[in-house]
Amino acid sequence: MEHFLSEVCNAEWNEQQDCGRSWEDGIAAAIAQHPAHEPYIRAYFDRWEEMIPGAIDETVDILAQLRALNVRLLALTNWSHETFPIAQRRFPFLTWFEDIVVSGHERLVKPDPAIFQLLIDRYKLRPESTVFIDDSIRNVEASISEGLHGIHFRSASELRAQLRDLGIPLP
Repeated sequence: MEHFLSEVCNAEWNEQQDCGRSWEDGIAAAIAQHPAHEPYIRAYFDRWEEMIPGAIDETVDILAQLRALNVRLLALTNWSHETFPIAQRRFPFLTWFEDIVVSGHERLVKPDPAIFQLLIDRYKLRPESTVFIDDSIRNVEASISEGLHGIHFRSASELRAQLRDLGIPLP
């Protein structure tokens, strides 16, 4: 499994689907390079939903509290346009966002500065008063470079404290 995830269906390969490449093309490319792994490559997509971990309840609680405070909620995700609907069906809290920018639709992925500019321009955001939260430090650093206030997510309790420090009155 370790070899498969690091050499066959690795992060770089998966990111191509997040950037808009079809799963059909991604699977064909992986099979061409690693024909002995064909059944596993096909299973990676066919059983994709099984790989999505559950929601982090404490973080969903923070999201619900922000929503109750009428904080404007937008999301920016690196995700394939073909598989994101599965997440939307599985996680009802995704409907709480005003909108979600999905990299696979835009053919841009974080940390590309262009996807942050697209978010800022499309939703007429003032970067200096916009908070971007991500569990990837490289995405947070990219957001800061675009003038957003970046928070590196490590835990719900730390996020709550950081949002309070910004003046958001969370319980």
